[in-house]
Amino acid sequence: MKNKTSIFKYSIFFGELNQILSLSSKVIINTINQYSFCIAEKDAEFKKALQDSDILLPDGIAIVAAVKLLTGKKIKKIAGADLHQYFLTELNKKSGKCFYLGSSENTLLKIKERVSVDFPNIVLETYSPLFKAQFSDDDNKQMIEAVNTFAPDVLFVGMTAPKQEKWATENRDLLEARYICSIGAVFDFYAGTVARPSQFWINIGLEWFIRLLKEPKRMGKRYIYYGPVFLKLILKEKIRHLMNRKAI
Repeated sequence: MKNKTSIFKYSIFFGELNQILSLSSKVIINTINQYSFCIAEKDAEFKKALQDSDILLPDGIAIVAAVKLLTGKKIKKIAGADLHQYFLTELNKKSGKCFYLGSSENTLLKIKERVSVDFPNIVLETYSPLFKAQFSDDDNKQMIEAVNTFAPDVLFVGMTAPKQEKWATENRDLLEARYICSIGAVFDFYAGTVARPSQFWINIGLEWFIRLLKEPKRMGKRYIYYGPVFLKLILKEKIRHLMNRKAI
C-alpha cells in the first residue's frame, strides 16, 4: 500500500483512513506512540506484532516528529480514536456490525448505550474477558467463539498494549472479522469513563500533557521517563544516518 514510511523497520501509515477500505484481505490495524515504541524495544513479541501490522497508525506527536526528523516526511497524527470514529461512521452508513472485545462490563454497557444514540444503524455486540495477565486456552476459545458467532465487520480490541496487539496477531487467522483494530484507551474515552482532552489540546499537539496532568501516577512514567528514552533513541538513529551519509 502507498502512503507508508519506514523508521526502525516500522512501516508507518500516513494516508487517509478511507484508503483502508481498499485492502482486499483481513486487516490488522495497530497504533504506535513513543511509549509503545520503547516497550517494544524490550519485548520482541510486541515488536513483531507492531511490525507485522497491515496498518500501523502514528498515534502520537512524538512519532510524527520522529518521522519528520528521520525521513523528512511531514505526516499527521492519526489516533486510535480517529480510527474508531471513522469505522463507526462507515458502519452506520451500511448498517454494519462491530464487536468490542475487552474492558469491563460497565464500560461496554456505556459504549452500547452511546453507539445506539450516535450510530443507530450499527449492530453491536461485546465481550468482557477475565482480567488477567495471560489468557488460558479456554479463555481464548471463549473470546474467539464470541467474536466468530457474531462475525463482525470490525472488531475493536481493548486490552491495553502490548497485550491487545499480541493477542490480535496470535489469533488473526482464527478470527472472523474483516478489520481487527487494537485501540486500547479508546474504549474508556468513548464510554466516558476516562475524559479525553479537548480538541483544542489535541490540535496543538499537547494531548499528552493534559493526560499527564490528569493522571500523573499512570502517565508519569510513560511521558516523563520514556519521553527522554525515546528522544535518545531517535537522536542516536539520526546521528547514525548522518554518519552514513558522510561515509559515502
